Amino acid sequence: MAKILIIEDDVQLSKLVRDWLKLERHEVEVVNDGQEGLNRLKAYEYDLIVLDLELPVIGGMEILREFRASGKKTPVLILTGRTTIDDKEVGLDSGADDYLTKPFHAKELTARIRALMRRVGGQMGTVLRSGPIELDRAAFTVKRAGEEIKLVPKEFALLEFLMRNPGTVFPPEALLNRVWSNESDATVEALTTCIKRLRKKLDTEGQESIIRNVHGVGYGLRADLTT
Repeated sequence: MAKILIIEDDVQLSKLVRDWLKLERHEVEVVNDGQEGLNRLKAYEYDLIVLDLELPVIGGMEILREFRASGKKTPVLILTGRTTIDDKEVGLDSGADDYLTKPFHAKELTARIRALMRRVGGQMGTVLRSGPIELDRAAFTVKRAGEEIKLVPKEFALLEFLMRNPGTVFPPEALLNRVWSNESDATVEALTTCIKRLRKKLDTEGQESIIRNVHGVGYGLRADLTT
């Protein structure tokens, strides 16, 4: 799962793109003007940004330049009706990672996104393994010692994020930021409940939990589980 921000002023197109990406089990947020998009990028972390160039209030190119000037490395895929080589050159030189012209097919968009995420250190690999736990993102399955465990989507997303960052302890607010939509009303209590459910489903009775709880700091997957 990736957390993706779509900044696109065409409401119908942005909804279609959101729906396509949700079918790929990504967490997707949509904003329809440049100022709100820039505000989100300053306040929250994302795994990928889908950015239109023709936006009200602040243009996409200005957003891109300011975002890169702040030192952020998050992949950016530009969506635009501009088709000239010069336009593409300017966009790529300003810090975009890929450029998709309208109209486009949903399959091409999702393929471009998969390719971008693979570039980021292979972080979006399909199958993850940590000790006896195996998570297959494409099949949306989790197994413990070969036995399939049923998880709801948010449990799956949280486990996937922790498995991609083994040994790292995240404050509750950071986990809410990276796994839950910023448009939701998720609370620390919701996170705690989700972790309790994961432990109940995945832990072995009498053994240490796969999810560490460092008092006063946060939660993380045990580093000794990695294979």
